[in-house]
Amino acid sequence: MLDKIKTFSFFKPESIIIAPIDNLEPEIIGLISQAIQDTFGYGAEIKPLLPDVAFALDPNRDQYYSTLILEKLAAAASDQAVKVLAITRVDLFIPILTHVYGEAQIGGKACIISTCRLKEGLGSGVLASFNQRVVKEAIHELGHTFNLRHCPDQTCCMHYCRSIKDVDRKSEQFCRYCKILLGDEIKRLAKK
Repeated sequence: MLDKIKTFSFFKPESIIIAPIDNLEPEIIGLISQAIQDTFGYGAEIKPLLPDVAFALDPNRDQYYSTLILEKLAAAASDQAVKVLAITRVDLFIPILTHVYGEAQIGGKACIISTCRLKEGLGSGVLASFNQRVVKEAIHELGHTFNLRHCPDQTCCMHYCRSIKDVDRKSEQFCRYCKILLGDEIKRLAKK
C-alpha cells in the first residue's frame, strides 16, 4: 500500500478543464483529452462552465465575440484548474477579423475554439480530417495560455492560420523551439 501512495504522489492534482458549450461528440472530447495529456502532461476534466454564449452575440455580424466569452470563462474556472478550454459550434469573431477558429488569453487561464469553420471544404464522411483540425486548434489555443506566441514554422502547431489550408498544413506537434518554451512555462507553473 505504501508503494502505491508514493507512486501517486508524483501526479499533479491540477487539470485542464474542457468546457463544452454545446453538445459535442464524445469522440472529439476524447481526442482532445488525450492530446492534452500527451502535449501538456496534465489530465483533462470535462466540466461545462457556461450554459450558453448568447450574451456574446453581435446581431449585426451574426457571430459571437470570443473575447467576451473568454472573460466569463476565466471567471467561472476553478482555482484548481491549470487552464480551461471551451469548445463551441457557434461562429466566433474579434472586431479586426472576419472570423477566428479560436482565441486565447496569452499566458492566461482561458481559451476557446469553434468547430463552425473547421468543417470547411470537407464532404460527408471525412470525420478524421475534421477531428484533426479540432485537435490542432485546441492545442494551438492552449499553447497561447502557456505563453506561446505564433510561430513562423508552417508545420508547428503554433503557426498562425489565415485559412483552413493553413490548419491542414500544420502539425498537431510543436516545433523544437516551441517545445522548449512550453517546457519552461510548465516548470514555472509547477513552482507556484
